[in-house]
Amino acid sequence: MLIGNVGKEPEVRYVDQGQPVARITLATTERGYTLQNGTQVPDRTEWHNIIFWRRLAEIVEHYVHKGDKLYIEGRIHYASYDDKQGKRQYYTEIWADNMELLTPKASSTANPNPNPNGDGNA
Repeated sequence: MLIGNVGKEPEVRYVDQGQPVARITLATTERGYTLQNGTQVPDRTEWHNIIFWRRLAEIVEHYVHKGDKLYIEGRIHYASYDDKQGKRQYYTEIWADNMELLTPKASSTANPNPNPNGDGNA
């Protein structure tokens, strides 16, 4: 489970008979604190690569934007590849099973009402 902010606009592509796959980066921050001896421990931000499949990818494509706050449930996926020099590179992704938009609709960076008649149905 992660709660964080989207770092850039989602990247969406279509694979295997038009199945959508969306990728975002999500920043989670552990707040800093002060130790009893007065030492300041600064905030620590971690970046996560989140992958969405099928219907969740469609939702991300239409409603998620840079800066939005999200709640993500998913599983860790480890993988590797060989780079151009033949060196093995490892990476970690979160494959999302569930997502909740935490950014209030009014403060989202999305186009608030893409339908000119104002009924909310695009």
